[in-house]
Amino acid sequence: MRDSFTIPKDEYAAIEALKLRSGQLGTTAKKSELLRAGLKLLSALDNDALAKALQDVPSIKTGRPKAQESAPASAAAKKTTKSPKAAPRK
Repeated sequence: MRDSFTIPKDEYAAIEALKLRSGQLGTTAKKSELLRAGLKLLSALDNDALAKALQDVPSIKTGRPKAQESAPASAAAKKTTKSPKAAPRK
């Protein structure tokens, strides 16, 4: 299955750090393999440990981030670059 999700930068960096660590251990790991390994570990937890692990993960706003300040600037530029309508010829 393919999916997409939002993840904070520091947690994304943790994935990269784990990839490097796995390389130092003589094995390679892809992002998806690390996430799947994490799911296996979470699945093995009892209910109390799972609840604690979930409490330690802050909620984040989901969805794609809105374009930053470049969007309003480009919209303003479009408004100023339009030429005025020419006066009708007589």
